[in-house]
Amino acid sequence: MRQFTLHDPISMAVYIAMIISWLVFFVGFRWFRFRRPKTTEKRRDRVSLVGIVLQGTGYVIMWIIERPLFAPILPMPTWVEVVVAIITVLIAVGSIWLAFSAVQALGAQWAYVARVTEGHRLVTEGPYRWLRNPIYTAMLGMMLATGLAVSSWIAFPISIVVFAVGTYIRVSREEKLMHSEFGEQWDEYKRRVPAVLPGVF
Repeated sequence: MRQFTLHDPISMAVYIAMIISWLVFFVGFRWFRFRRPKTTEKRRDRVSLVGIVLQGTGYVIMWIIERPLFAPILPMPTWVEVVVAIITVLIAVGSIWLAFSAVQALGAQWAYVARVTEGHRLVTEGPYRWLRNPIYTAMLGMMLATGLAVSSWIAFPISIVVFAVGTYIRVSREEKLMHSEFGEQWDEYKRRVPAVLPGVF
């Protein structure tokens, strides 16, 4: 059985911060889901479930293939570790804010699976001014923060690749639905607003 040692207080603090961040992330999503008004669904894309499974698999790899508890991801000077710790926590907090802002902007239209509802409108306010899929950006942020806090350096890139494939599937399936629903309005929005990461995708 692995011994829980406190040999690195900085890593321990970041680890605890990530546990709290994930609790806030999950509880917040459940709360938004509970408060979401009822809507009538017109169309649903079940292929997007494949993307959800792959994204989840990326997270599982990240958490299962951990480095030794409370150890930094790589050997580094203390001041560098402090900087990395601060960046990690800021990414997690920013990701939570981004996700909750996006869900609030979507309102009743928000769902786990790609779908179109009766009276569906194209949301372009809130974080959707800057990103077409800010929730996925937030999920990526949580993955990066988790990797810096708990994952081994070997699992980190593998998790990112698996998550990226899942995200690509979800984005492509959802955007197909959006194009069929909004046509040129969607195309114009897509031309000027990046999907997940500005300058990358």
